[in-house]
Amino acid sequence: MSEIYRLKASELDANFLEKIKSQFGDREIEIFVSEFEDETEYLLKSEENKSRLLRAIENVDKNQNLVEVTFDD
Repeated sequence: MSEIYRLKASELDANFLEKIKSQFGDREIEIFVSEFEDETEYLLKSEENKSRLLRAIENVDKNQNLVEVTFDD
């Protein structure tokens, strides 16, 4: 079983730890901590990516240059 929790460090408390303990019991677990980076902020750092994303948003707003994909494709 695996779970991913996304929360602020300030939200870590005894209740959170108790929830983890109740979910996993006496099993060995691994805790990996990393700082969350906003994907949109990351993608907008590059001028080329920023331009492409803004153009895509504009295309959606204008309902043009859209590609429809079905599950059968």
